[in-house]
Amino acid sequence: MSNLGIEQFPDYQVPGVSHADFSPYESNGGSIVAIAGEDFVVIAADTRLSSGYNIHTRKQSKLFPLSNQTVLASTGCWCDTLSLTGLMKLRMQNYEHTHLKTMTTDAVAQMLSIIMYNRRFFPYYVSNILAGIDKDGKGVVFSYDPIGHCERATYRAGGTAGALLQPVLDNQIGYKNMNLHGEDAPEVTKERAVAVASDTFISAAERDIYTGDSVLINIITKDGIETQELQLRQD
Repeated sequence: MSNLGIEQFPDYQVPGVSHADFSPYESNGGSIVAIAGEDFVVIAADTRLSSGYNIHTRKQSKLFPLSNQTVLASTGCWCDTLSLTGLMKLRMQNYEHTHLKTMTTDAVAQMLSIIMYNRRFFPYYVSNILAGIDKDGKGVVFSYDPIGHCERATYRAGGTAGALLQPVLDNQIGYKNMNLHGEDAPEVTKERAVAVASDTFISAAERDIYTGDSVLINIITKDGIETQELQLRQD
């Protein structure tokens, strides 16, 4: 086999020579759920921080309030999470000092997309969901891929148990595959959003070893952020 006339040889094992693999990324687990309503957003994340079967801590919050109406939830490689959220807070502080006002949720969502796209050749190994109240007073959720593509939605799940959580949200919040007409679909209230988010994490904790211990829930309204906590299994 040749490429441009140059013979390609396979890698042969040489006695006495060891090859060490190195990866700058590590998944430290964690899951996120966000549900937007008419004038509120519920965003929740578990508190377990682990590597493989080793649990580093059971009390690590993955919710990062950026303002009194915007919260960023980030999971994945914890060092990348700290680097990204620290940069976000710094940019927002510079904006506030320059313009004498707090950045809106829509502007924060765009800024996060740009920051992640600037690192597209060595991306942050994180799963991000941004939730908050937009300029019209409505709840909004933004989800991202690793290189910054942004999608606006009304509900989203991410993290290691995202594939388990998203179908529950599709059914209970999006009413997918249900014989309901538009007027028959129940309204998504704060109480229902909190209950659905809690139920999804209880289910995920039974099936994902990286999700567990407890869940921190932030309820964002125009009046600020309310925090609740739900205990999960700790094995």
